Amino acid sequence: MTKNMELKEQYSEEERYLRAQKKVKELSGFYWHLFSYIIVNSFISVSKMNENFLNGETFNEAFFDFGTFAVWFFWGIGLFFHGVHVFKDRFNFFNSWEERKIKELMEKEASEFQKKK
Repeated sequence: MTKNMELKEQYSEEERYLRAQKKVKELSGFYWHLFSYIIVNSFISVSKMNENFLNGETFNEAFFDFGTFAVWFFWGIGLFFHGVHVFKDRFNFFNSWEERKIKELMEKEASEFQKKK
């Protein structure tokens, strides 16, 4: 193998590592977001229900109060979009035409490079 090809393979390996590292950071960020969503919203819901009980409301009134679930709902919308961003490559309908075209052109260029040798 020539030195040039070794450098390209090494660069390619490093590039794959950096992409994988970025993906792991994104996944970790999403899981921390999910964890904090559950913990914080549970605390808020219990506090809100307790407050409603102290104000004389029944369990059903306290539990089904919009204030009990408002944060769950609105923060959940943000969490949903965070999840869509992190897991976009797992859904076929998010694969873009551009990515397929880039791979196609890279393969074409690699085969042309091999022909010139």
